[in-house]
Amino acid sequence: MEWPAYYLDEYEKLVTRLSPPSVRVDNAGCADATRIIIDGVRKHETLLEAIQIIADLDLFIKKAYVSFDGRWFMDVFYVTDLEGNKLTDISVINYIEQSLSKIQFVGSKSIEGLTALELTGSDRVGLLSEVFAVLSDLQVNVVESKAWTHNGRIASLVYVKDCDSGLLIQEESKTEMIETWLMNVLKGDNNSGSVKTLVSLKVIPTERRLHQMMLADRDYEQKPIFRTNWESSIVLIQNRLERGYSGINVYCKDRARLLFDVVCTLTDMDYVVFHAVVNTTGDTAHMEFFVKNTNGVPINSEAEKQFVILCLRAAIERRASEGVRLELRAEDRPGLLAEVMKTFRECGLNVIRAEISTTCDIARNIFYVTDTVGNAADTKMIESIRQKIGLGNLKVKELPLTYQYKAETCDNPPSTSCNGAFFNSLGNLVTRNLRYLGSLIRPSSGTIKRQIVSSVSSVFRFSTEAFRTCFLGT
Repeated sequence: MEWPAYYLDEYEKLVTRLSPPSVRVDNAGCADATRIIIDGVRKHETLLEAIQIIADLDLFIKKAYVSFDGRWFMDVFYVTDLEGNKLTDISVINYIEQSLSKIQFVGSKSIEGLTALELTGSDRVGLLSEVFAVLSDLQVNVVESKAWTHNGRIASLVYVKDCDSGLLIQEESKTEMIETWLMNVLKGDNNSGSVKTLVSLKVIPTERRLHQMMLADRDYEQKPIFRTNWESSIVLIQNRLERGYSGINVYCKDRARLLFDVVCTLTDMDYVVFHAVVNTTGDTAHMEFFVKNTNGVPINSEAEKQFVILCLRAAIERRASEGVRLELRAEDRPGLLAEVMKTFRECGLNVIRAEISTTCDIARNIFYVTDTVGNAADTKMIESIRQKIGLGNLKVKELPLTYQYKAETCDNPPSTSCNGAFFNSLGNLVTRNLRYLGSLIRPSSGTIKRQIVSSVSSVFRFSTEAFRTCFLGT
């Protein structure tokens, strides 16, 4: 007799609750990074949730090993702070342990008393300035917001409240007016734009939602309208049908939240990461994933393969920080954001990415800006804008040393021709870490350990061969 699907779902929930993830944070096992080890029962989005917790703490993932046999998982992350140091703050370590041990039960972000606006459309110079000017004119206060631009498209999630009442905007007439005005701004000279007003108290985490919005807007199909330095990113896919996996290799410039962006896109495209190896050297990152669709099959057509490649390249490029990073910190007041954005536009700066937040009536806004054609903004222009806004309020923030390229400490990166020596070394890296990966699992979990080590070994045994076939054709 077969059990009904309802009872099977309830059984899975019971198993999950009886086996919460085990989390260990270790500073002794690595000389230059803190090691985070998680193992237990895994659901589809557990890996993404774990990476998101680490990313939200502004931690940099230097290396990672992921293994999943269909029910049990073990993930190992080597992390540092933004300056490249190991974690020493006990409160941070305790928070990591507590948060990761509850990832099976983490819900969506709660936004109380705010209205969420979702905007997508064609990007143009000064568009964000026009959007925030409209909201200011409508007596709407922006509390939080993030905006990304990529390949001539823009996606923004804006959390607002009524200026007069300071509460959620509930009047249907006002929400309709906001949608109408913003739609007119987004349309511009064409009819490509959309605005959605959400008053739900629970929403998907902002950055994941931005990825979903840009994916739905098909930004991956568009051609870039500005200069970009991210054309060297490589995504290659090879099927190993006898093993039942698709191997995805990503090689690109390293940056903050890179692993989150890639795993987020794979998850939202309904692919499950069963095994992965992530390694960074200098300013470069190499990530290898072995995936299946949630229906249990690998990527099974050339069209699907090309679609995945385009989407992953877009995920890598959306958050690329090509512009000058400016940070505004000032006492919040109605119209502040609109005034700052207007100053940028009048001085010939284009905002390609923005992160808006307000805490205790203090506005902390981060802008990435270029000139009107996508080149680096002139230093004199930046200083002129700082004079207008206030030298103490608007500062140029350099990226942390972790993300700056240091040629003297970086091995020679492989060329885009992908010579065999590089892939041999990566295959050796995987082999060296197999025994070590198995030793990290708790001794009491002997059955789990044997299952995972066997599963990982069966995948990575052909790793070097896969690289040779995929990249060298040998």
